[in-house]
Amino acid sequence: NAAIASKLLERKGVRVNHAENGYDALEKFAASVPGSYDAVLMDIRMPVMGGIDAARALRKQIRSDAAQIPVIAMTANAFEEDVRCTRAAGMNAHLSKPIEPDKLYSTLSKYITEYRRRQKSK
Repeated sequence: NAAIASKLLERKGVRVNHAENGYDALEKFAASVPGSYDAVLMDIRMPVMGGIDAARALRKQIRSDAAQIPVIAMTANAFEEDVRCTRAAGMNAHLSKPIEPDKLYSTLSKYITEYRRRQKSK
């Protein structure tokens, strides 16, 4: 699924930085300059640290973009309870698998546009 998402995004000119697990994603985000990322796609089921825990930890980081960067859940679980869990973890949106390219693109576009607008107004 990560490979498919990466290919879909790269076809649209998006630069992708893939992490193997939630812990790796947190390390990459923490090591980056604030504002380096426009969004985070977070798989819920990952080894080492899952997406729910990684999203919570990302939101707690003390840096200017951690509270505002769009975090979008990607999961095979699409029940209402799953959506509530991802929202409670600080995620902005919930995309279910299999990936629907148009929904992926429109969700990213919406949240990245809002995020960039907030960043400019600071």
